[in-house]
Amino acid sequence: MLHDLRHRPVGVDPLTLAPRRMHEAGGRGCRAFALFQAMRHAGPVVWILPDHVPERPLLAGLPEGLGERLILLTPKGQTDLLWSVEEALRTMPVGLVIAEPREALSLTEGRRLQLAAEAGQTVGLMLIRDGTGCAATETRWHCEPACGPPDSTLHQWSLNKNKKGTTGDWMIDWNGASAAFHLVSAAGERHQPQETPR
Repeated sequence: MLHDLRHRPVGVDPLTLAPRRMHEAGGRGCRAFALFQAMRHAGPVVWILPDHVPERPLLAGLPEGLGERLILLTPKGQTDLLWSVEEALRTMPVGLVIAEPREALSLTEGRRLQLAAEAGQTVGLMLIRDGTGCAATETRWHCEPACGPPDSTLHQWSLNKNKKGTTGDWMIDWNGASAAFHLVSAAGERHQPQETPR
């Protein structure tokens, strides 16, 4: 079944990030998860990463319509990065703030960003390294590309922390071109066709 959930109420699907909250994603597929979320949020998208990081979002390779809404910031150092995140979160009408800190956030830093997200009515998504999560975050995701053929668009997204709900794992078939995606059943959950009696 094909899903396009941009216009559904928040909370009707597990992949919707709660508004006015900070979230985290890690793993090799965290940037794909960030792009997926960017397609699901209206308005400007601010992406903040350190100036020394060579791998940056390439406008020509982004999903259709996202390049026109994307604001890329490259501050120097962790202090400037966190200041930029906080200011972007407070700025309306930003739809989503994505940031790639190089260091773990302290509880105080995480709470400051949470207050900024509430003040600006914005969603924040921090792309983190393994083991660098902040206790103040609302949800924490682990994102990996799933095994498949060479041209596979399968993603394994696991919700490992959720302050206000359940956790779980989802296999997603998403081609990166729009907000539409397929939920893929786990191998053990697929129904085999019944054999015809002989």
